[in-house]
Amino acid sequence: MSELPAPEAVLPHRAPFLFVDRVLRCTADEAVAERCFPASEPFFAGHFPGQPLVPGVILIEGLAQTLAYLALRQVGGGTVLLTGVEGCRIRRPVRPDETVTYAIKVDKSRMGMVVATGAVTVGDDRVLTATLKGFIERGSTPPKSG
Repeated sequence: MSELPAPEAVLPHRAPFLFVDRVLRCTADEAVAERCFPASEPFFAGHFPGQPLVPGVILIEGLAQTLAYLALRQVGGGTVLLTGVEGCRIRRPVRPDETVTYAIKVDKSRMGMVVATGAVTVGDDRVLTATLKGFIERGSTPPKSG
């Protein structure tokens, strides 16, 4: 099995707004990725002082970036724009130094539109589930790192 490209080689996102550390698996319709949220993340200082939590919108963004990775590997470059989030449920918080796993499965893809179901987990604990909708904007390529 060949190693998958780093997220920065496929996604246009860059730090501090890249929420995928590595992609573990990527097929034609599924992707699994992970991200550790170290205690040094700046958002922990204000969300919430004394009880730091990863904001739910950042977990959704990480899931969307996992979908973008899958879609852009299929089309060979561009940008995936998030157009909708439906049925989002957050079941437990993510705390500093926890590693989340993002799992996404494409349900429909047609004429640049994509609908996928996803889940975020920490170990065996389900953290978040949602249906994501996106539009694949072809043509633009991610900037090169370094």
